[in-house]
Amino acid sequence: MDHLTLTRPDDWHLHLRDGAALAAVVGHTAAVFGRAVVMPNLKPPVRTTADAVEYRERIRAALPAGSRFEPLMTLYLTGTTPVAEIDRAKASDAVIGVKYYPAGATTNSDAGVRDLNEARPVLERMQEVGLPLLVHGEVTDPSVDTFDREAVFIDRVLAPLLRALPRLRLVFEHATTREAVAFVKDHAQAAATLTPQHLLLNRSAMFQGGLRPHLYCLPVLKRESHREALIEAATSGSPQFFLGTDSAPHGRTTKETACGCAGVYSAHAALPLYAEAFESVGRLDRLEGFASHFGADFYGLARNPDTVTLVREPWHVPEGYAFGADTLVPFRAGETLGWRVAPEARA
Repeated sequence: MDHLTLTRPDDWHLHLRDGAALAAVVGHTAAVFGRAVVMPNLKPPVRTTADAVEYRERIRAALPAGSRFEPLMTLYLTGTTPVAEIDRAKASDAVIGVKYYPAGATTNSDAGVRDLNEARPVLERMQEVGLPLLVHGEVTDPSVDTFDREAVFIDRVLAPLLRALPRLRLVFEHATTREAVAFVKDHAQAAATLTPQHLLLNRSAMFQGGLRPHLYCLPVLKRESHREALIEAATSGSPQFFLGTDSAPHGRTTKETACGCAGVYSAHAALPLYAEAFESVGRLDRLEGFASHFGADFYGLARNPDTVTLVREPWHVPEGYAFGADTLVPFRAGETLGWRVAPEARA
């Protein structure tokens, strides 16, 4: 197979930042994807529907001329989020879900929820109106090993949550373990997004030839057995698993430092990377459902009306992209990828 035409895909988990950083990266996503669910962990966070509408307008203003890309906005759940905000979000044309960050779990998560019981009335209202909860699934207990944080989160937080609120629609963002895959499969109202780095790499990649800071993300890469479970889920044809890059831009100076930021930037090559993962197990024919159908179906949106075409054509990933006064080092920088998006398919 030398080319593959797909319904235009969507990215159901994306970080765009703000200001100059937003302007530097949004074009990579907008060139290929029809829509993206944009994360709310700015400084300050996107806490209200009004905040989300204002952020959406800043994203639209930063798009290349003529772009038809649609940002889908999220709210940042806090212990003081009012129930009335859920009604405003549901009634808006901007907000598609509410993001739960355990406080301190990842980049800009300090304002997150420390105890989900604080947000129980909000979660109950979300269940009533059908607004999905998007979850960063890790505990922050320092006594829990970093590589076990996701599995422990399922036992301590997610399982009790869905027992109490069995109709709450939930997206397990950037799932990284076989436990997460099993949990989603066991809950019909749940789905999961899967990233290119977690489908292509296991945790050994972070240490090949020395410490690789540009492969450090949260949740971290896991054992090979977990990667195998993820790629089996992604390529299974199950509508509960769909594309979400978690593409997270950080400047080189904040990655290559004594305490580097977590995040892998993949927006520049997202669809070719997923094609590589699916081809590695002989299931390129299932990429369209994962990339273009299942996420839209879960969120109750129409599938995109146009298409993109992947062609088997090697290309060299740049060593870096301009990122304000800094440089953004992308996933697979300096390497050759075997698939690329045909120019006429770009939005």
